[in-house]
Amino acid sequence: MQTTETALLILLLVAFVIYRQFRTRPANKPLVLIIGGALFVGGIASGGVVDPLNPTLSVALFGVEALIAVALGAWRAATVRMWLDASGMAWAKGTSWTLVAWLASIAVRVGLYLAGQALGLPPSTGGVLVFVGLTIGVQGYLVASRGRTLARANSRSDTVTS
Repeated sequence: MQTTETALLILLLVAFVIYRQFRTRPANKPLVLIIGGALFVGGIASGGVVDPLNPTLSVALFGVEALIAVALGAWRAATVRMWLDASGMAWAKGTSWTLVAWLASIAVRVGLYLAGQALGLPPSTGGVLVFVGLTIGVQGYLVASRGRTLARANSRSDTVTS
């Protein structure tokens, strides 16, 4: 797949994920984990994450990108509104803070891309795929985890009050 086609695919998937986050959805069915995992694996498989001419620099930048991707995913997960319906099912929906966190995530990713370019590293769609997959996956995992915790806490309180 060409770089332009890959970039368009990434943009479409990210747009889809963001769109879904602003729709009310069950918190315990994180389709986004599958998308994040596929992007991550695709990024690793496509190569280019480690530059053979600058392996130390590229691995260091990759490590920084991975840490930042995890932190941004966790931040976005914390901004998602969660609640239980009458049956005890957990639901989730993005807030205006989720949108702010997404815009910051995109800006940070562009900044990391430009930093890599300034350091002389070649452009890598694999690195972008890994970053996007990791950050989306972490957010999806944490939202699903919060949903399970909320539902469990509710079922325990129902047992205690019964």
